[in-house]
Amino acid sequence: MTRYILDANIFIQAKNLHYGFDFCPAFWEWLDRANETDVAASVEKVADELEVADDDLAAWVKVRRDRFFLSPDVDVASALDRVADWASSSGYESSAVTIFLQVADYWLIAHALAHNCVVVTHEVPADTVKKIKIPNACLALGLTCLTPYEMLRRERARFVLA
Repeated sequence: MTRYILDANIFIQAKNLHYGFDFCPAFWEWLDRANETDVAASVEKVADELEVADDDLAAWVKVRRDRFFLSPDVDVASALDRVADWASSSGYESSAVTIFLQVADYWLIAHALAHNCVVVTHEVPADTVKKIKIPNACLALGLTCLTPYEMLRRERARFVLA
């Protein structure tokens, strides 16, 4: 079974664009079901980022923090070193590495590496040394990286009117 680990931008863009709570609750229900069956999750550092706002998304996260947003374990701690070593030795500007090591992306990638998860993000790869992008890190570390639409298709998600 594939386990997907979701970037913060999946939740933010879903709320703001394609899957607003007010007109597409099926997306959020699908996430809950996928989480209950250990298909989809995220990491607590993503929850930290999402809870900063005082909105519907922050409220959704707070209710699901203990189940949907995973805490790091021993395997993740070990993977953090590997991800940091890669970031530091891959030709990125020192400021890019410093920022990367302070944000949720670092923890998300380490979790995926430690637990063989597929990373889901809206980010696209970029040929730059000024910012570490999730797809670039995934490619370098041998991880699969998908868009949310690819994940939904792979999992045969269906949002059908009753």
